[in-house]
Amino acid sequence: MRIAILDPAFGIAGDMTLGALLALGLDADWLRGLPAALGLDGVTVRISDVKRGEIACKKVDFDIPPQPHGRHLKHIAAIVDASSAPATVKRTAMEAFTQLTDVESTIHGTTREKVHLHEVGAVDAILDVVGAIWGLERLGVEAVYNTPVALGDGFVDAAHGRMSVPAPATLRLLEGIPVRSGPERSGELTTPTGAVLVRVLSKGTPPETYAPVSSGYGAGTRDPQGHANALRIILAEETSALSSETLALLACDIDDLGGEFVAGAADAMRAAGALDVTLVQTLMKKGRPGVRVEVLCSVADADRLETLLLTESSSIGVRRTLVSRRALPRREISVAVDGQTIRLKVVTLPDGSTRSKPEWDDVQTAARALGRPAPEVAERARRAVETRAL
Repeated sequence: MRIAILDPAFGIAGDMTLGALLALGLDADWLRGLPAALGLDGVTVRISDVKRGEIACKKVDFDIPPQPHGRHLKHIAAIVDASSAPATVKRTAMEAFTQLTDVESTIHGTTREKVHLHEVGAVDAILDVVGAIWGLERLGVEAVYNTPVALGDGFVDAAHGRMSVPAPATLRLLEGIPVRSGPERSGELTTPTGAVLVRVLSKGTPPETYAPVSSGYGAGTRDPQGHANALRIILAEETSALSSETLALLACDIDDLGGEFVAGAADAMRAAGALDVTLVQTLMKKGRPGVRVEVLCSVADADRLETLLLTESSSIGVRRTLVSRRALPRREISVAVDGQTIRLKVVTLPDGSTRSKPEWDDVQTAARALGRPAPEVAERARRAVETRAL
């Protein structure tokens, strides 16, 4: 499996990410055509070869004409939706912009609808976020990981005045992700755009073993003495069948809600993107029977699902912990059983062999249509998989 490892030992920003992808072989002409693909008329892309700390890097700059005064989330969504980007890219990009907007609204005590990205910065962010996500897909990357993120130190001058590094939005976006301060007198190394890319793309700590394929460096704007202001991205092939990812586990205990409402809350969490929802019987204070709701989700989804859990249940508090999950590689395929389509999940075991499991909803639908027992239909679907080259 092709993976990418973000190595922000000296920070990460959107332009640095694009530069590193170009150094890895991303088509420069494709990047030059990205503004047109997003309907951002008049924007041009400049690509140059520079050095940062004596390391050869790619540098990306955008020449942006005057823009509308700020863009709200709905305006960015319209731009992304109207683009020619694949659906997966659009979905991840909008998750990034939603995360960024929600963090800004919380910091400034306002609402998602009132937050907007200012003028030139809005165009920069759109190109950086969509370009990075789409660029990784074009390079065939199936999973992204990251090493600890360098924050920098000192102060940064922003639209709202001088602030200490990291900026409030950057720090909020990196909650739950390993970071480190410095190096000393380095200034701001990680921007909010860089932080949100790590948040929505990365599955956590890189696998213990992998085979590097290539590496590339993307330059930041500054060229300080003492360290290379550059982001390294490593392309690699994962050599283990087991991959590790950092996830969030949300949990709450409930003893004052009817069973059908607890089940409804669990269904709502699944529909909203939870990776798994488990209901566990437990005993609470004074021997009262209760239910523990455990929700497994990506770190990027934790805030949103935590809010939903508090809304859909009667709980007045949710516990959050970070957990490491090692999961078998899996993919979905479809087979035909007497004209009925059945999807199966196929996983690869550590020894390289595979096993498959039919989706129950498809098995049930096919069994009813064919007038056959569900176990027989499921077994026929599994045998159909065995005859295919996986």
